[in-house]
Amino acid sequence: MREVLGELRTWWEKGETVGVGTVVATFRSAPRPPGASMLVGPDGAAVGSVSGGCVEGAVYELAQSVVADGVPVLQRYGVSDDDAFAVGLTCGGILDVFVETVSRETFPEFGAVADDIDAGRAVALATVIEHPDASVLGSRLVIRPDQDADAPAGWSDRMVDAVTDDAVGLLGTGTSATLTYGTDGERRGEGMRVFVWAFAPKPRLLVFGAIDFAAAVARVGGFLGYDVTVCDARPVFATASRFPDADRVVVDWPHRYLQAELDAGALDQRTVITVLTHDPKFDVPLLEVALRLPEVAYVGAMGSRRTHDDRLARLREKGLTDAELARLHSPIGLDLGARTPEETAVSIAAEIIAGRWGGSGQPLADRTGRIHG
Repeated sequence: MREVLGELRTWWEKGETVGVGTVVATFRSAPRPPGASMLVGPDGAAVGSVSGGCVEGAVYELAQSVVADGVPVLQRYGVSDDDAFAVGLTCGGILDVFVETVSRETFPEFGAVADDIDAGRAVALATVIEHPDASVLGSRLVIRPDQDADAPAGWSDRMVDAVTDDAVGLLGTGTSATLTYGTDGERRGEGMRVFVWAFAPKPRLLVFGAIDFAAAVARVGGFLGYDVTVCDARPVFATASRFPDADRVVVDWPHRYLQAELDAGALDQRTVITVLTHDPKFDVPLLEVALRLPEVAYVGAMGSRRTHDDRLARLREKGLTDAELARLHSPIGLDLGARTPEETAVSIAAEIIAGRWGGSGQPLADRTGRIHG
């Protein structure tokens, strides 16, 4: 929903009713992840995508029907269906799409939720997409980590407690997912399925070293949806004008800044750290802190193989273990034959993405089987 939030809010504020189709589950080679949404506006405009073009036509027609009768629908599209080819899902994937209406009447809390998302505050939205009680189907629970959630009509305390606990966990990883419970929120049971949008703050990308490669990494990081910080101890180089794509530019010793962010609780398991200084007086103290962090997604360092070997020796002298050193991606990036800063930034981003999703980094043409697990 995040990518269509602006358009949805504009229509909501005007008092319009919008059909919203959202991918709530995927199987095999589905082209869009859970949470991808498409809007059908009051003027017939289509905004967003649930499949990259495969089933948009079918979802568009279903959304118009849902707007007309007000009854939400959970629909599966896939190659196992007789009409799969007719709707265009030829990629071999299967999608579950939940189609509902959003308006001031059906979703009065939407404005406050949109405010939280725009401000970068953690908020989760749990929607019942399957339930034997039609009055509960499509109901929504808004979850904020620091507040008690208000129970929607038809929800028991057990339903609220179970969904809230799981939604807070999903917020911690920034993952949206469909959860299954018994009809009254029982942990062991079936009958109720709830889709949780986890609108966590953007994951952080910390770029250490105010060099030309850092500008390219900051630009690619922003494109990938990261909140980007560039940090360097040299004020002449660490300037906002040199890094217009960074969310912030910090003048500080890298290791001191990283330790301060850790102490402030500003790092999590989605945080990515790139060390581009390739200068021992900066990167060794920094990596000593970074490689001992309890949980971050990625730590990579730039440099030649000779620089890498020297760096490892210095870190071992500082007492780092083999297990801690094994977390270091160095030399940084995948082997793409990169030469320019922009190409190098792409190779770094490729390694980060491969690590996040378990990719091999091999050409897809050289592999067999499913593209997406």
